[in-house]
Amino acid sequence: MAAPKHQLIHKPTEEGLGEMSVDRLVTLPNAITTVRALCIPLFLWLLFGRDSWGWAGFTLGLLGSTDWVDGYVARRFNQTSNFGKMYDPTVDRLLLVVGIVSVIAVGAAPGWFSWTVLVREVILSVFVIAITALGAKRMDVTWIGKCGAFANMGAFPAFLLAGESTFRPAVQTGWRVFAYLLAIPGLVFSMIAFGQYLVRGREALAEGRSEASAIR
Repeated sequence: MAAPKHQLIHKPTEEGLGEMSVDRLVTLPNAITTVRALCIPLFLWLLFGRDSWGWAGFTLGLLGSTDWVDGYVARRFNQTSNFGKMYDPTVDRLLLVVGIVSVIAVGAAPGWFSWTVLVREVILSVFVIAITALGAKRMDVTWIGKCGAFANMGAFPAFLLAGESTFRPAVQTGWRVFAYLLAIPGLVFSMIAFGQYLVRGREALAEGRSEASAIR
């Protein structure tokens, strides 16, 4: 006799609840991540459509600084999911790449900083996609990688704010100094994390292939 539908969906055990939290797609954290992704066009419109570096910088900074919200909500209310673990970092990387390319396009930040961060992101993204396709286990983001990403996501908005023509020179200088205070350590942390991810990626690939061979 087939089990009632509600028994297939909900298990009144702690183990069942854990499985539900892992496999759910429609969750509050994922909704927050989606809102952040949908705000990317707003940033582009402010920067290129309205030529408002100040508001564009504020929007980009707000989107970057709220990165922790979806992760906190997921842990606080037990709404973590496998999809969210991939979706959130993907949106974060998309936001960072869009921000970098946009800042390069308007010339708001030093080229050596912008291009170094951009090339690093592209290489790392291709590397992760490649090893995942080859069967590597999922890699968690390192704390130093998070610090680097957070600093970079603060530096790019600060460079935009430093270029806002309606600000007084003293205010522009203040934002520029603040941008460099974030950019330099952020770049250092990002490059250290880059090396860590390359090493961990090779290990994750070896572990993934080993587990796949054991299953066979």
